[in-house]
Amino acid sequence: MMTARTLILGSAASLIALSGAQAADLPVKAKAVEYVRICSAYGAGFFYIPGTDTCLKIGGYVRADVAFNVAGAHGQPAWSGDTGQQNRYRNYFVDRSRWLLSVDTRTATEYGVVRTFSSAKIQFTTQGAGTVNPVNFTGSPSVGTNTGLLNGPGEGYVAIQDLFLQFAGFTFGKSASAYASPWQGTLGNFSAFLMGGHSADNTGPNNIQYTAQFGGGVSATIGLDDPVIWDRTNVYNLALALNATLGGSNAYAGVHAPEVVGNIRVDQAWGLFQLSAAAHEVSGSYNILNTVGAPAGGVGVAGAAPTALSEISGHPDTKWGGAVMAVLNIKNIPTGAGDDIKFDASYAQGATKYVISTDAASPSFAMFGGTSRAGAYQSVGFGATTDAVYLPLINGGDGSLHLTKAYGLRGAFNHNWDPYWSSSIFGGYSSVRYDGMAKAFICANYTTPAKAVSADYSCNPDYNVSQFGLVTRWTPVKNLTFSTEVQWFHLDQKFTGAATLAAAAPKPATVYEFRDQNAFQLEFRAQRNF
Repeated sequence: MMTARTLILGSAASLIALSGAQAADLPVKAKAVEYVRICSAYGAGFFYIPGTDTCLKIGGYVRADVAFNVAGAHGQPAWSGDTGQQNRYRNYFVDRSRWLLSVDTRTATEYGVVRTFSSAKIQFTTQGAGTVNPVNFTGSPSVGTNTGLLNGPGEGYVAIQDLFLQFAGFTFGKSASAYASPWQGTLGNFSAFLMGGHSADNTGPNNIQYTAQFGGGVSATIGLDDPVIWDRTNVYNLALALNATLGGSNAYAGVHAPEVVGNIRVDQAWGLFQLSAAAHEVSGSYNILNTVGAPAGGVGVAGAAPTALSEISGHPDTKWGGAVMAVLNIKNIPTGAGDDIKFDASYAQGATKYVISTDAASPSFAMFGGTSRAGAYQSVGFGATTDAVYLPLINGGDGSLHLTKAYGLRGAFNHNWDPYWSSSIFGGYSSVRYDGMAKAFICANYTTPAKAVSADYSCNPDYNVSQFGLVTRWTPVKNLTFSTEVQWFHLDQKFTGAATLAAAAPKPATVYEFRDQNAFQLEFRAQRNF
């Protein structure tokens, strides 16, 4: 009996010990899973980053474009280069595929919302955009290969669109300028080349700005912009020869001061009104710059490059120019729900890129077409886009910068036919004007060495450009849109008569009539937003 009791007790003890050992091996109870929570404070699409009080939104789009008779997939009209010449090197169409990804974070603090925003685009474009001319692909040995055009198989590139931080009313980084309108260059169009006002492809320069809110929809913003990318075009030293289409070499000096920009804005239920202003520094490099061409078969020094005499030759005094813009958006018009009208009007002096503005460099125009003039090979129209020109004293000028003036007007009417279809009619007009002394210097340069000109020849570098277009969109499901845009571009140049010109190859050196020019283009787009 004792043996049985001992056996039972021993077995029980062993079971208890075994159970205790197994219990010791069990994992500690896990914490409850922290699910992603919706953040409704900043609108749809935001959620809390787990374990933080920061809200995050990821967005973007996937887009495919194809455009006909353009110099780029963003819809640049055929206003220069091989597309302006309509020669055999031009591509009849250009296409692009793009993915844009944006990340928006916001955190509430005692100073207000701290926000960061970034967006980048990954894209693949037809090689060489609007041309297959070898000149555009390989530069001289000192310049190397233009890699920006090498979107070959399996290539493409990544570009930053926005990258900024906002805190207590301040914005730091790459964002829309304080000068810009809410729509920048896209009032109803999707082409990024509607001129007549400020445009920065819905992005902007590196800047610092501060916005004050006064209540009732009234605000004011002041900022400092880096001017290199978006705000400067050419300064011509007219001691350097202009070519057959009035093109010259850029003699801008380095950047010495940022753009000082600002706006006053009123946002109401009826729409929006904004006044913007910018101060822009204009400076030339030197009076003596390289004018020596390349020897036959050789590689020449770039136009406007410095020489050993440049520094001691002096330079024109720096001048300040600027621009102003008025913006108006009228909503709730009687034509239909969601319809609106957008306008902006601009004036610039010494800051021409605020008017002749695109998502790239300001264009100078060189377009060729047909002619009915006896003895002429073709017609040509051109216009030089500059912030200023100067002719040094040693070359018979006054040595001063002559600031270029520009005026612009853009508008669009946007109409919704029904929940699935919408259209926009848009247009723009720009005017570039040179003062009397600048015209005299330009025209003397253009006709030296002497050109064989007709009896009715006259020289005037002023010009106007006009654009008019129509977009129709179909949105079969939410956030998926198919669009078609047609656009007409007109160059109103002011030269008259005809002259023998050494036009850029492959055009021959022969007689050309001076005449206004036109271009038409067609573009299709498919885009899915998310």
